[in-house]
Amino acid sequence: MHSRFRNGIFLLALFLFLGILLFYFWPSDHSKKNNFEELVEFQNQIDSIKKSVTQKKKAYKLRPFNPNFITEYKGYVLGLSTIELDRLYTYRKEGKWINSIQDFKRITQVSDSLLAKVSPYFKFPDWVQNSKTRTTNKRVLSNLSFVKKKDLNEVTASELIEKVGVPDFISERIIKYRNKLGGFIDDIQLQDVSGLYEYQRNKILSMYTVKTKKNVYKINVNKASVKELIKVPYFDFETALSIRDFVKKSNGISNFKELEKVEGISLEKIDRIALYLKFN
Repeated sequence: MHSRFRNGIFLLALFLFLGILLFYFWPSDHSKKNNFEELVEFQNQIDSIKKSVTQKKKAYKLRPFNPNFITEYKGYVLGLSTIELDRLYTYRKEGKWINSIQDFKRITQVSDSLLAKVSPYFKFPDWVQNSKTRTTNKRVLSNLSFVKKKDLNEVTASELIEKVGVPDFISERIIKYRNKLGGFIDDIQLQDVSGLYEYQRNKILSMYTVKTKKNVYKINVNKASVKELIKVPYFDFETALSIRDFVKKSNGISNFKELEKVEGISLEKIDRIALYLKFN
């Protein structure tokens, strides 16, 4: 082979080799540089957002608010943790209300320092404040005799508002629950009205009581079908099914103490449940 031809092939091979090296290394370095620049830019955006949120938090001016309606953002601004907020939301989902600083502390379990910071801005409804005033100055209720008391199954919402001082939405809730039951069987069923405080319930029962009871056929829990059990106001389908399975497994039960073992039975409502059940 001619030496010039051989040298030409060698130079071509060398150029190709150098080109491959350049192509392999140069894009990688360029990509790394671009990636680094993108990361820096992304981090700057994050820092900018954090700075903006911090500035907004500092600039946020607290105004009087009802602690029953704290949003996630407001909770963040106030300094509440997600766990503390979850405690509040869980409590509110049960239909219960926070009506004092002590209630807020007990439910959320916030620190004393945080409570001292936010509690001056708590604003409760006027009826709560009025009820506190009445409670502070309350006298022992003088219960009327059974004869003098009016029928709890005939009292109207307006009577509860005017004569007892129950808030309008609570009085409507009492009537709605009474209609759902088809009439109260016993005074203790007032305990199931969500949002009705004990002192309000006691005041109602000092003036009213169940006189006209509807005839309720007590269900034999040891023989009842699921369909029959769900007629009890305190049982849903799942609870009725659990009761039926438990009775079969136990070959029958003889008292409410045994019934308490059934999953889904509310121990707090066992005295009201007893109004609708029997064992033989």
